[in-house]
Amino acid sequence: MSNTSGTIFRVTTFGESHGRAMGAVVDGCPAGIRLSEKDVKNYIKKNSCFFTFSTARREENDVEILSGVYKGKTLGTPISIVTYNAAADPS
Repeated sequence: MSNTSGTIFRVTTFGESHGRAMGAVVDGCPAGIRLSEKDVKNYIKKNSCFFTFSTARREENDVEILSGVYKGKTLGTPISIVTYNAAADPS
């Protein structure tokens, strides 16, 4: 099973739903597109039933854009997004 899909936009996911964090790296996005952490969070919330990594658990976790976006616009480089699981149980 691969954690990467797509051809124009290549998305690689990482992490587990019960782990410390989950995220994605999106490659292929052109520069100059407006993108904020709020946009990502709203998209995930609206479409959570379509994500293979979603579970029945409903948690409010913040989304953080680590790279690929500057001053609210994409740079044309890979976009790295992470959400930390506030309810993670390391045991």
